[in-house]
Parts: sequence; C-alpha cells; structure tokens
Amino acid sequence: QVQLVESGGGSVQAGDSLRLSCEASEGIFKINAMGWHRQAPGKQRELVARITSSGSTVYADSVKGRFTISRDNADNTMYMQMNSLKPEDTAVYYCNVDGTGWGTGTNRRRYGVYEYWGQGTQVTVSS
Repeated sequence: QVQLVESGGGSVQAGDSLRLSCEASEGIFKINAMGWHRQAPGKQRELVARITSSGSTVYADSVKGRFTISRDNADNTMYMQMNSLKPEDTAVYYCNVDGTGWGTGTNRRRYGVYEYWGQGTQVTVSS
C-alpha cells in the first residue's frame, strides 16, 4: 500500500525545536519534489517548505531562518528541522510528495503521476 508515514510532532514550549520525518513507502518509484504543508484551526492549508529532487528549496517567509528541509533520496525520506518554534507554528503538518508510482484508493492499480499526502502530525507550541 502506498503511503507516507510522518513522525516527530508533539507539544513543546516556545523556543524549542522539533524534527519532523516523512518516509515514502514502496510503490512510489520516482519522487520529483517533497514538501511540508500545515493547517492551523480555522485557516487554510499552507506550504511551509518544499525540496526538489535536485535539492532546491523553497520556504514560507514565516519560517525562513528557523526551519530547514532536507531529504535522503536513497531512503525516500524527508526531514524538517524546526527551531525557535513559536505559538503561531501550531498546526497539523502534512507531508506531500509529487511522484510517479501506484495510486491510492480507487487508483491503487493505476500507475501514474500523483500528488501523495500523509495523514498529518500535530505540532503544538505553547507560549
């Protein structure tokens, strides 16, 4: 079954650090780009950071200088180191992969290009 497995969320104090991980399962054969999005209560989901297969990165202005995204192409794993966390970073963080592989759900027998999503991991930052 194709899936993205996230880990590393939790509850911390302002100024603390967390490291999120996202591992892509078998079935995704070529990953073009990976990224983290987040959604806070009552707000739309937003891009936090993104990294391409060549290592180019993009960050939301609100996290520049505090968050660092990286990936291990050999293991199809992505990480995001989050430092100097603020209460406004509180959200559910979702792993996202643009890649080629087997689909999910009704597309599970269809090989193609998909945008895959993880189930999300909660990050809560207290002041």
